[in-house]
Amino acid sequence: MSINLILPFASTAIMLVFTIFVLQRYFVRRAPHFLFWGVGLAMFGAGSFAEAYLALAWNRWVFFVWYLFGAALNAAWIGHGTMYLMFRKKWVHVLTAVLVLGSLFAAYLMLQAVPTFNEAIFTTDKPVSEQYGTRRLEPEDPVPPGAQVETVVYRGEEVNVIPGILPLGTPVRLTTPFFNIYGLFSLVGGAIWSAYLFWRKRVLPNRVIGNILIAAGALLIGFASTLTRLGYGQYLYLGELFSAILMFAGFLTAAKPKTAEKPAPVAAPSSG
Repeated sequence: MSINLILPFASTAIMLVFTIFVLQRYFVRRAPHFLFWGVGLAMFGAGSFAEAYLALAWNRWVFFVWYLFGAALNAAWIGHGTMYLMFRKKWVHVLTAVLVLGSLFAAYLMLQAVPTFNEAIFTTDKPVSEQYGTRRLEPEDPVPPGAQVETVVYRGEEVNVIPGILPLGTPVRLTTPFFNIYGLFSLVGGAIWSAYLFWRKRVLPNRVIGNILIAAGALLIGFASTLTRLGYGQYLYLGELFSAILMFAGFLTAAKPKTAEKPAPVAAPSSG
C-alpha cells in the first residue's frame, strides 16, 4: 500500500477521534471555543481523507474539499477557537463574522475555479500536494527533475510554469495565506501564552506540557504547508500526521483532571 494512502488515512483517524472528543465537550459546555475547535478539526480530517482518496483516483469535488478545507480554512477555524477562549470580548464576535464571511467567499472562489481545473495533469503517482497548483518559474529557478515545463501567457507576458491542477493566478489561492497566517498566530500564540501563564503560576504542569505540544504541532503543519507552497509538497502528509499526533497528545495531556487550584485558560482543545 502506498505511503501516500497510509499517512492521510492515519491522520484522518486521529483527527476523527480528536474531533469527537472536542465536540462532546461543546455539547456539554456550549462554549463557542469548543465549537470552532471542533469544526476546524473536522475540516482537517476532511482534508486528510480527501488526500487519501486522491491517492487512488481523481474526483474534482474531492479536490474541492481537499483545497478548501485542508489547505485553506482549517487552521483559521481552530485558531479562532483559541481567540474565543483567550479573549472574552465583543470584538471577537466581529472576527467571527469576518471569518465566516471570508470562508464563504473562499468557497465561492473555489466553486468558480472548478471549471478551470487542469484535470489532465493529475496523476496518482504523486501526492496531490505536489501537483495542486501551477508554479511560475523565474529564470534563475532550477527545474525539478522530471518536471514538465510549459510557456503560458500570464498578465500579458510569456512565463515558464510547472503546470498544476489550479491555473496560475487562480483567485482562491490568494486567500489561503490570510487564513493560514491568522490560524498559525492565534493557535501557536495562544498555546505559548497559556503555557507561560501556567509555568509562571507554578500550577498544572500538565497544561504547560500540553500547550507546548499543541504549539509544536501547529508550527509543524505551518512549516509543512509553507514548503508545499514553495514546491516541496512531498513533506505535507508526514507533517500533517505528526501535527495531528502532537496536537492530540497535547489535548490529552492538558485534559487530565484539574486540581483544586484555578488554572489559566488553555489555548487548545481540552476537557475544560
